[in-house]
Amino acid sequence: MLIFHYSTRFHELFPQAAHVPFSFPGGNYRVLLFFTISGFSIFFTLDRIGSVGDFVVNRFARLYPAYLVAMLVTLSIEYLAHATQLLIGPGAILANFTMLQGFAFLPEVDGAYWTLTVEIAFYACMIGLWKFAGLKHLEPLLLLWLGVRWLYALWPDMPERIIMLVVLRYLPFFIIGMLSYRVWAGRRSWRQQAPYAALALASVATMETWDVTIVACVLLAAFAALIAGRLHILRIRPLIWLGGISYSFYLIHQHVGFVVMLELANTNLH
Repeated sequence: MLIFHYSTRFHELFPQAAHVPFSFPGGNYRVLLFFTISGFSIFFTLDRIGSVGDFVVNRFARLYPAYLVAMLVTLSIEYLAHATQLLIGPGAILANFTMLQGFAFLPEVDGAYWTLTVEIAFYACMIGLWKFAGLKHLEPLLLLWLGVRWLYALWPDMPERIIMLVVLRYLPFFIIGMLSYRVWAGRRSWRQQAPYAALALASVATMETWDVTIVACVLLAAFAALIAGRLHILRIRPLIWLGGISYSFYLIHQHVGFVVMLELANTNLH
């Protein structure tokens, strides 16, 4: 994601500035991996909470402190560097303190924050399923959820806030993660999950481009391999360390990195 933003996104935002002599497209694919991991990992919270309040406190403690620090650091560096192209208005900045700016269609302090809007909507949906329907028979509920996504395909003018709140654009990838977790936890077998996985892939194939469909298939295969214990390489210390800092680094890498690149361009050190 970092290489994508620095090699491709930077040039899109600052075509007049010197930039790296290569591009690394496909950053959206890595976002899909992120959402799939979120679908898998959400159960580590849901399986140990006792109330909605517990869930909110858990997710707030996990997301907000790092987000607040990253936002303040980003704003400080932008102001000190006079990076006016990256700055947003005071009202939008205040909205960013809530983490809910995306639902009001306000700009983010850092462009990478858009994924947090998707994550928060996903959390709200999952706590709704957990509270009002339970997770014992999760898979039929996922079919209904996919049905709403197909309704979106038939109703392209569906209100944007509904699309956002029910995470319809990225739902199949969250579902791939959820189905994988249920197998990993021993609650279902891959044979039982196969029809639901096939429908998740069909939802991607019928509504997205061919390359995104391939990514969905690769992600499903990767999670199956992971659960089968065939990806031992992911257990090495450097990758574990990177995983530990990935959220904090993700929050701060984009605009801060752009400021550094702009300063290097201005001093002819590119």
